[in-house]
Amino acid sequence: MKDIFRLDGKIAVVSGGAGGIGETLALGLSQFGAKVVIASRNLEALEAKAREIQEKTGNEIAAIQMDVTDEASVSALVDEVVSRYGTIDILVNAMGLNLKRDAFEFPMEDWDTIFNVNVKGTMVVCKHVGRVMRDKGHGKIINLSSVRGIRGYTGGNSAYAATKGAVELTTKTLALEWAPHNINVNALGPALVITPGTIHIKNDPELAKKYASAIPLGRISETEDLIGACVYLASPASDFVTGQTIYVDGGLTAG
Repeated sequence: MKDIFRLDGKIAVVSGGAGGIGETLALGLSQFGAKVVIASRNLEALEAKAREIQEKTGNEIAAIQMDVTDEASVSALVDEVVSRYGTIDILVNAMGLNLKRDAFEFPMEDWDTIFNVNVKGTMVVCKHVGRVMRDKGHGKIINLSSVRGIRGYTGGNSAYAATKGAVELTTKTLALEWAPHNINVNALGPALVITPGTIHIKNDPELAKKYASAIPLGRISETEDLIGACVYLASPASDFVTGQTIYVDGGLTAG
């Protein structure tokens, strides 16, 4: 039982692996022994992050270009990973998009764009990686949800919140449908996380204080706060856990 959280010999794919949360989760999986493939549209950024993570952990990191809204692109990535490594044991869907718009004026093309990335993208990658896991008889899938998936919020987040609610129910439904194949499907539900896209909040003392005051633990989360829950859901420690969302939110959803 001492190695219950180890991922040695496991092959992990992290979509959105060049983004703030994705790259941190890829780093965490690598630190616990997995060989990690990071994927997104920006190959140059991916390759830079892969070199950075490999220097830190000494474990193999590969970068492969993929567009989650293009099913042919997803299928090609899965084929390449299986050709290179033989299988996929772990999938982390860490990509995400939010376009904040006033609900009275929300452009439907923006609504569709957010849903294509956050919902369709999650399902397409689950579908193609899930087939590999089905054929081998086990696998771990971790989707990225949010506290916005279960709590309303102002500020132009109607589309984003709707997508995260959809990710939550997709996660539960796939967990039930794929349980006979020993595929665990779970999700992470963070509150606000400091990434390159939200660093302006951390750098503004008054704004940071406002956001932190809503968190029972009294601070805004960093991407590193998600590593423990992600490794747990990817590891043998969570073999009897499926269809769940772990809210890494400092207690926000507790009350």
